[in-house]
Amino acid sequence: MFKSHHSAVNQAVNQAASNWSRRALLKSGMLGLGWSAMASRICEAVMPHGNGGGHDASVSGGSSRPPDLVPRAKRMVLLFQHGGPSQIDLFDPKPRLHDFAGKPIPVEVEAFFDGNNSGRCQPSPFRFTRRGESGMEFSELLPQLGGCADDLCMIRSLHTVVNDHEGALRHFQTGKPRIGRPTIGSWLTYALGTSNSRLPPYVVLSDPGHDQVDGIRNWSSGFLPAVWQGTPLRPEGPALFDLELPPGVTADAQRQQLELLEFLNRDHKKRLPHLNDLDARIASNSLAGSIRDEITSAMDISKETEETQKMYGIGNPATGTYSRRCLMARRLLESGVPFVAVFNDSILGDPWDTHFAHNERIRKAADNVDRPSAALIQDLKRVGLLEDTIVLWAGEFGRLPVVESKDGRDHNRHAFTALVAGGGFRKGYVHGVTDDFGYKVAEKPVAVGELHATLLAQFGIDHWQLTYAHQGRNESLTDADITGVEPVSDLIS
Repeated sequence: MFKSHHSAVNQAVNQAASNWSRRALLKSGMLGLGWSAMASRICEAVMPHGNGGGHDASVSGGSSRPPDLVPRAKRMVLLFQHGGPSQIDLFDPKPRLHDFAGKPIPVEVEAFFDGNNSGRCQPSPFRFTRRGESGMEFSELLPQLGGCADDLCMIRSLHTVVNDHEGALRHFQTGKPRIGRPTIGSWLTYALGTSNSRLPPYVVLSDPGHDQVDGIRNWSSGFLPAVWQGTPLRPEGPALFDLELPPGVTADAQRQQLELLEFLNRDHKKRLPHLNDLDARIASNSLAGSIRDEITSAMDISKETEETQKMYGIGNPATGTYSRRCLMARRLLESGVPFVAVFNDSILGDPWDTHFAHNERIRKAADNVDRPSAALIQDLKRVGLLEDTIVLWAGEFGRLPVVESKDGRDHNRHAFTALVAGGGFRKGYVHGVTDDFGYKVAEKPVAVGELHATLLAQFGIDHWQLTYAHQGRNESLTDADITGVEPVSDLIS
C-alpha cells in the first residue's frame, strides 16, 4: 500500500481500518487536521488526463479541442463588476438624453423596482473623450482604462435575460439564471487542466471582509466534479486557512496523518463511488503539505518593485484591496493558474448597484477599479502575456437612462457594456450600437451565451462539444441545442 519505510504507518492504517468506521474515527478527534477549502484541487491528482489538460471524449462527452479551432488564449482573468455598471455613464455616451433631461422618456421602459421608476430621462453628468488612435470613447470616470483603449475590444451591445442580481449573475457566470450550474471558470479548467499541479487551476480573489451577492455560487462547479470549483485565496494574511502547521505538529507527523486520511478516504470512496466531493478532499489533503510555498510565493507582492505597486494603486485608500488582488492575479497567471476571478471591494454592498446617490457612488466604484484594472492589462502586456491571456471586465447588466426615485438608476437587462483585452480579441474596436437613450441594443446584439461561445473558441474549444452528462442529457455552458448561439466572429482579430 505504502512504501516499506512507511511500515509503521501501514500497521496503524490497517488497525484503524479494522476497528473504526471513517465517521467514527473523524468524530474521535484523532485527526486534528482540518482540510482546507481547496475543492478545486489539481486535475492530475484525482482525474489524470495527460500533461497539462484536456479531457478525452469519454469524460467530456466530446472532444474539447477539435482540430479546426486554433487556441489563441491560454489563460483568463475575469474582473467581475458586481451590481451592474452604468454603460451610459462609463462607455456609451448619449447626447439625446440631454435633450430630454427631466422629461418623460418616449419609449416604454422595464424597471426592476417599477414603483420607483420616474420615467424621466437622466443624462450623464460625466464628460466623455475619445482615447487612443482608435478614438474609443470613455467617461472621465475611467481615465486609466481609457488609456488602454487601443488594446481593448468594447462590446456595447450585450444583453441578458433576467433583471435581478442573482439571476443575472448566474446567467453571466454559468449560462443559465438558475442555481446548480458550473461557472465558466469551472468549464474552462475542466477542459484545459493546468500546467502547475501545485496551484489550483481556478482561483478566486474577492473582498476578504465581505461576501458578494450570491456568495460561493459565483465560483461553483455545479454538477461538474467538485475539483473544478474555484478556490478562494485571501489577499491579506495567510492565503488559505490551515496551510501552516499547528503548534507542536511536525512535518513528519502531518505527512503520516495525511497518508492515513488518504487511505480512509479512498476506502470510503470504494463504498460510495458517486461522491465526487471525496475526490476533491483526497486531492486537497494529498497536496496540502506541498502547496504552501508555491501559493505563498505566487501571492507575495512584496517581490514586486515599488514602481509596479504604485502603478496598481497599492497603498491608495481609493483602490482598497482591489489593487492588491489585481497584482496577485497577474502573479498567479504567471505561475501557471489558467483562470483567475477578481471580484470588487464592497462599497455600500454591490459597488455598481446605484439605486440611490448614483453620481456619488459610481464615482467611488470607478475610483476603486480603474487604476488596478488598467494596470493589470498594461502589466500583462509588459511581461508578454497579454497576447494569449483574456482579460474580461464586465458586470451582470447595465443601468436605465431614467431616474429611479430621486437620484438613482435601476437595473437594465436590455443593454450593457463589457471590455475584453488579449487572447485574439480585436484591439481598439467598438462592437454594437444602442438606441438614442442607451436603453436597448439597436445593432449587432451579443447575447451572454454568444460571448461565452466566443471565449471558449479562443481557447480552441468548440462550445458544442464541451459537454458533461448530467440527469440524462449532455449539459454545456452555452446549451447550444436550445439557444443556438455561436461565437461572434466580428469580435476576433
